[in-house]
Amino acid sequence: MVGDGGPSGKPHPPLPRRPAPRYKGDVAGERIQSYGAFWPFYLGEHSRPWTRRLHFAGTTIAIGCLIAWAVTGRGAFGLSALGAGYGFAWISHFFVEKNRPATFRYPLWSLLSDFRMWGLACAGRLDGELARHLPAAR
Repeated sequence: MVGDGGPSGKPHPPLPRRPAPRYKGDVAGERIQSYGAFWPFYLGEHSRPWTRRLHFAGTTIAIGCLIAWAVTGRGAFGLSALGAGYGFAWISHFFVEKNRPATFRYPLWSLLSDFRMWGLACAGRLDGELARHLPAAR
């Protein structure tokens, strides 16, 4: 499924519930200064397979709603895109990952990273990215 198998196809072992801060900027009060530093932090905030699955579902539905909005011009689809995208993501953070969504602190980088993670999952390259940036997920 979405980024939950290693190169051998076997699932990654589960990660600890709340790992110690791993990235600069992961500590309250410190801001991450570049997108290059943010991306590994973002992946760390999405370490659980179900977090990524719910993000993938929400982003897919949101894209469908945006296409429907563009085709029909009905604003309800635009609102539905926001509800699906953020709703699935926030549920995954609060109830699965048990962390605070990066959207609250880094809204643009978080949005960009959500689409990047979605694209990598569609291309079958998310596992490699996770292995490269999250050694504990190997």
